[in-house]
Amino acid sequence: MDTYVILRRDGWRDGDELRAAAERSTIEGDRVPDDIRWIRSYVLGEAAGGLGTVCIYQASSPEAIRKHAAAAGLPVDEIIKVADTVVVRPDPVAVV
Repeated sequence: MDTYVILRRDGWRDGDELRAAAERSTIEGDRVPDDIRWIRSYVLGEAAGGLGTVCIYQASSPEAIRKHAAAAGLPVDEIIKVADTVVVRPDPVAVV
């Protein structure tokens, strides 16, 4: 599987919609674990007030990502194959 970045712009009005989408995504991904694997997502505050995401997935192909997104009811604005990874620092831990 290759690693991909998926851009989803203005997909959700609020956190509740985003949480429901994440649940659907997990359910669909668990059905085909050899085809697609969700690694992490970063939530974006969009200019219009909604939420978007930048998602990191491992998948067998961009088509597998599109199929998963359609089954989970997720937007897909752009899919970019990752060429390499450079880690300067680990992701920060959220302070709650």
